[in-house]
This record gives sequence, structure tokens and C-alpha cells, in this order.
Amino acid sequence: MKKIVATDRAPAAIGPYSQAIQFSGLLFVSGQIAIDPQTGEFVEGGIEAQAEQVLKNLKAIIEGAGMALKDVLKCSCFIKNMDDFVAFNGVYENYFGENPPARETVEVARLPKDALVEVSAICGVE
Repeated sequence: MKKIVATDRAPAAIGPYSQAIQFSGLLFVSGQIAIDPQTGEFVEGGIEAQAEQVLKNLKAIIEGAGMALKDVLKCSCFIKNMDDFVAFNGVYENYFGENPPARETVEVARLPKDALVEVSAICGVE
């Protein structure tokens, strides 16, 4: 049965979507951008500052569903400028350094709120 996951430790959805959906041992986490859940404000700064907030948000939603970062099977990463790839990886590695999930990273023309990065995830437990 499909279950909607929501936590106040991550930003509320800013459109017609859920933070995450849990279904049959899987968790599908919607793309996160750098919004601080405490203030509701977009985090300004470079790719490192935004990536840090994005991954904190992702982690909070995953934990809100009773899972952990170790349960992440795949991430989809969207960055505004591929020149930020190395800097993004530096932050990403702090969250997924050991046994990292499958992933793609794609350069995109534009993201919501003109964010520099957005990340979504699929998690699973047996």
C-alpha cells in the first residue's frame, strides 16, 4: 500500500507532490533543493552550501520514513553547471562515502528557485 511520507525536518513540498512515497519496501524521495526547513528560505551561497542543505533535507526525509542513508539505492543529481561537479562530489561523498548508491549527475539549464543543485533518491530495505 502506498504511504505518503512527510517530516517537518525537511522543507514542505512547494508544489503538488509529496516529500516521499513509501511502497513495498521502497522509498521514492522527491528532488530536494537548498531550502532551510527552519526558516523556509532558500539557502544562498555556492554549490557546497547548497549541496550541504540539499543532502541534509534528503537525509531528514529518509530518516522520517524510518530508513537511513545506507538504504539509498540510487540518487539522481541535477546541477546547473558541470564545472561544479568536483565541488558537489566533495559534499556528496561526506554523506555517501562508503558503499555509495548508483547515481547519475546531469547538467540542467534551470532548477526551481534558480538552485544550483537538486537531488532525489530511491531507497530500499528487505
